Amino acid sequence: MEPEAVMRLSTILLLVATSVVAQTPEPTDARVWLNVGVQAFRNARYSEAVGDFRKAVELDPSNINAHLYLATAFMTQYIPGVESPENIAYAEQARAEFQRVLELNANDKTALASLASLSYQEAQGLPLLDQKLRKLDESRDWNQRLLAVDPQAKEAYYTLAVIGWLKWYPAYMEARSHLGMRPEDPGPFPDPNVRRQLNLDYGQILADAITNLNKALAIDPQYDDAMAYMNLLIRERAELRDSPDEYKQDIAAANEWVQKALDTKRLKAQNGISTSSSAPPPPPPPPPAGNGQTPQRIRVGGGVQASNLLYKVDPVYPPLAKQARIQGTVRFTAIIGKDGHVNNLQLVSGHPLLVQAGQEAVKQWVYKPTLLNGEPVEVVTQLDVSFTLSQ
Repeated sequence: MEPEAVMRLSTILLLVATSVVAQTPEPTDARVWLNVGVQAFRNARYSEAVGDFRKAVELDPSNINAHLYLATAFMTQYIPGVESPENIAYAEQARAEFQRVLELNANDKTALASLASLSYQEAQGLPLLDQKLRKLDESRDWNQRLLAVDPQAKEAYYTLAVIGWLKWYPAYMEARSHLGMRPEDPGPFPDPNVRRQLNLDYGQILADAITNLNKALAIDPQYDDAMAYMNLLIRERAELRDSPDEYKQDIAAANEWVQKALDTKRLKAQNGISTSSSAPPPPPPPPPAGNGQTPQRIRVGGGVQASNLLYKVDPVYPPLAKQARIQGTVRFTAIIGKDGHVNNLQLVSGHPLLVQAGQEAVKQWVYKPTLLNGEPVEVVTQLDVSFTLSQ
């Protein structure tokens, strides 16, 4: 066959193949798109998963699972504290989809718990206290709605207690500073007027927080995170007592909770049970596919990134945390710049008394730059800072 005829035949075959592909209809069953999206989601192709779940929702707007998966795909890409329009949109789109689930089923526990978690995460990234408190109140309301549906949701009781503590703690530290008290100085607060005002403003918040921890521990007697906060709340409540004897009774009770928490963590470690209930940090938005360019930012696991650490500063153990016998791990989502320095640091989990010390240490860490296709790229990763009382 002549070369010209071969070329003509090849062109005809290509046109026929293209026509066949163009005429092949897309699946019209929402379940098909849902399954395709689940596979993409499991392989961390979140942008692709969003498109698949959207098609499932369009085909079957009443499919609760499709809305839940779509909302979760958005929420997974959200990074607390990053104020880019794209990142803010992830949170807004996730919230909108979870609320659509509630329109279909007002008692959906997954949607309620997710909205509570999303509001709490957003609060952690807000710089201004009044903004943070408004978001914490939003999380409180969602947790209370969840408990109305599921009274056994121990994490909701625990989160309500933590929210109460977060509201009280700034006033507590301000009072200590105003009175010139060092971390090792015993209480109660020496000024009766300070004690009286703090009791008026925060006494009920502290009482409610302790009640919520008791409810969480009634559901799960081995809830060591709840034990750790019980210690803290009782220890700080002691500062508001009117006599040294009452103060000593609270401190003794707090010390008992410290020991219970340590014993429970030790027992869980011996039995191979994880003591961390925090979720992994959300991944960054995936780079656009198929453009042939090196992405500007990639995600790397915390263990892999640790091997690239060139310079590490150990944290200074906060005296107040040491006095309260607080220990544990502070976890951050970090963006490592192309030069290996930490450019962005957002809290994922960790005891509030340990967070600032962990943050100050990690900000000074330096990593070997990460190369992809020979070009330096930013890295989103997880960084853990451990505090143990043996330090």
